[in-house]
Amino acid sequence: MQKKDRYIVIMAGGRGERFWPVSRESQPKQLISLLSDRSFLQQTVERVKPIVPLENIIVITNGLQVSQVRKQLPNLPRKNIIGEPCGRDTCAAVALSAAIVRSRSEHGVMAVLPADHFIASEAKFRSVLLDSMRFAKREMTLVTIGIKPEEPAIGYGYIQVGERIGGSMSHSLKSNFFNVKRFVEKPSLSKAKRYLKDGNFRWNAGMFIWSYAAISEELKLQQPELYAAVERWSSLRSLTKLNSVLSKDYPKLDKISVDYAIMENAKSIVCADGSFGWDDLGSWPALSRHIKSDKSGNCSVADIVQVDSSNNIIFDARSRNLTPIALVGINDAIVVQTNDATLIAAKSESQKIKQLVSIIAKNKRLKYLV
Repeated sequence: MQKKDRYIVIMAGGRGERFWPVSRESQPKQLISLLSDRSFLQQTVERVKPIVPLENIIVITNGLQVSQVRKQLPNLPRKNIIGEPCGRDTCAAVALSAAIVRSRSEHGVMAVLPADHFIASEAKFRSVLLDSMRFAKREMTLVTIGIKPEEPAIGYGYIQVGERIGGSMSHSLKSNFFNVKRFVEKPSLSKAKRYLKDGNFRWNAGMFIWSYAAISEELKLQQPELYAAVERWSSLRSLTKLNSVLSKDYPKLDKISVDYAIMENAKSIVCADGSFGWDDLGSWPALSRHIKSDKSGNCSVADIVQVDSSNNIIFDARSRNLTPIALVGINDAIVVQTNDATLIAAKSESQKIKQLVSIIAKNKRLKYLV
């Protein structure tokens, strides 16, 4: 497969709720810097640049975030940053990306990747991704990358795999590929423990690889209205014209994920094993997996002073006038400081931050904080 036929589609929507108050609607998780001086989106682009031309990297984002994305990725062609007029979940974004790839290459193979994941070994990731693209190019199949579970996590969906794929196709690739039996919803803890022990389950990381021919055939069979939309969109060469048509088409589309709309009933799905240090960093407590803690178990990106305080997550995002954050007798908490807001929450209640953001959004006095 020629490099010019490889495309990377980065899904960079999101509403900026789980990492509030650092993330906001106009600057969600993928656009903020938590573990380095670059945002997750910038890291995602840098990660794939060695294997695809820059002009073949496409970002699908929220219409409200287009200017921020362009600011963060100044070298990416303007036509490669597409703003959805409204959120319609991942299947609509997949259809849109398929249309864009089709408009540029009849032989294109695309990898659809989230913009907000942490990956420890980028070289290993690129190796699996390239193998998956080669597999998808040669076979009329949909490929997903599954992560080998390291613990009985209940926050991820799972993929049950069957027999390993052998033959000359797999022998020419370094990665292991398996036939997919089924996709599984986020499980209870007891089920997650069984999945881990079974050894034939993978975390669903939301990474998909396919040729235009393969995904368009599935869209035609399972989502004919979206397929018709792809046919319309792929004929548009002007970004202005595309945006105009999307503003009319998008609100009419069903809001459905690609997992439900396509993957669960696709006729042929293959899973590549991914072991490259993956984390989707779904909430503030996840930072403790990547930030070294002090002797009291406090993980901080801040100047802190503490007395009898342990196992806390402390993050200071203030751009100026940095002053210490002092804790006394605070345990198992999240403390986040920005220029205009402070969050103090129990780590065990971090899932309720989305509820908090919803309440703030309804308050006229505080709505600017969303």
